Amino acid sequence: MEKVAALCKRRGFIYAGSEIYGGVANTYDYGPMGAELLRNIRNLWWNNFVHGRDDVVGLDASLISSHKIWDASGHTAGFSDAMVDCKNCKGRYRADHVIEDHFAKKGTEQNVEGLTPEEFKKIMVDEKIKCAKCGKIDWTDVRKFNLLFPVHLGIVEGDQSLAYLRGETAQGIFVNFKNVVDSTRVKLPFGIAQLGKSFRNEITLGNSIFRTIEFEQGEIEYFFDPDKTNWEEIFNGFKDSMWDFAVNKLGVNADNLRWRVHSDDERSFYSKRTEDLEYNYPFGGFKELWGLAYRTDYDLNQHIKHSGKDLSILDTQTNKKVVPHVIEPAVGINRLMLMTLCDAYTEEGERSFLKLKPSLAPYRAAVFPLLANKPELVEKAREIYKTLQKDFRVAWDDRGNIGKRYASQDEIGTPYCITIDFDTLEKDQKVTIRFRDSAAQERIAIDQIKDYLIQNT
Repeated sequence: MEKVAALCKRRGFIYAGSEIYGGVANTYDYGPMGAELLRNIRNLWWNNFVHGRDDVVGLDASLISSHKIWDASGHTAGFSDAMVDCKNCKGRYRADHVIEDHFAKKGTEQNVEGLTPEEFKKIMVDEKIKCAKCGKIDWTDVRKFNLLFPVHLGIVEGDQSLAYLRGETAQGIFVNFKNVVDSTRVKLPFGIAQLGKSFRNEITLGNSIFRTIEFEQGEIEYFFDPDKTNWEEIFNGFKDSMWDFAVNKLGVNADNLRWRVHSDDERSFYSKRTEDLEYNYPFGGFKELWGLAYRTDYDLNQHIKHSGKDLSILDTQTNKKVVPHVIEPAVGINRLMLMTLCDAYTEEGERSFLKLKPSLAPYRAAVFPLLANKPELVEKAREIYKTLQKDFRVAWDDRGNIGKRYASQDEIGTPYCITIDFDTLEKDQKVTIRFRDSAAQERIAIDQIKDYLIQNT
């Protein structure tokens, strides 16, 4: 993980947030390469789960919403982590992370989902768990810590001005359910998807962008009538789609993925079934990547109860009003990116590179003049670069020697490097294309470069 993190900083994928002022814990900025990779993954998710389906429509709800939404959803009362402080060094940690890391060092797994603060504290005392920062055993009591970020709007004090940065994108879908039904031609079963930022006041132990206070979510709420539609078919259909997206669209090694079913203790009381698609990260082993839950009709009924609005939908065939049930696949786009980077990182001898799928890479190709001090080579290379730029994201690189350029593009994950040399001008009107993964080279005619890049995506 240290090598991946170093590459991400060195090549402009991920920077620490507010770094020149000492940083802000659990915040990160995305550099030029990270912004491109994140955008590619984001667009791929949307194209696959929204544009690629006839039964899903999109939504983009506000980042700030009434506190009444979060009261109704249960977040203001129950959306919390168990927090513990070290009295000696003043470090603050999530109790479940402290315990899980302790057992991981012993070579065992310990599932602590659903435990009470008292149960967390008992394990820490019985196991004599030390603070990871200072090595002392001097803990406070374990207590609940709410994850929502409150926002006060305008000049009015009290509840009238209280709002929250959204803790998840799902609630924006539920409160707009009736708007979508009334303004479109959707009929059950159908899904509403949202892709955007959420905010949680997380207490974490680092691990790069795995868990941050600001992150992007891709969520779908898939609505259906349980009397007419078999929920297990929908559930298993999403399982197949999620697995296919990770393995075939993102190019992740299937051996690093697994499904884990939530136990009765950790599953939300309103959920009939919850499973996580987990990835084997370089830190801590298998961890949650993508959640899939059958949330029944809990969310819409909560908003019906608290808002007094009718959020049912009329079944035109039976003339019966239905409060739909919901199946929800929810993923952190940032976690998809971190997984993709970890899985793509490859070392062969002294060479390190990102084995990204060509369609995901920040650049599809890089264009080089063999020598930067030869105007005729630079001019021809620029001409090819500008032509390819109309169809692809392409890098220009004329710094240093050709070997250093290859090494730089390898670490960025650029799949193809195109070099213009003297033979291009004087002999064959061909360029040398080098493939990142094998470092193999071949000569391709200039007028065939575009087709070559399309066919080898």
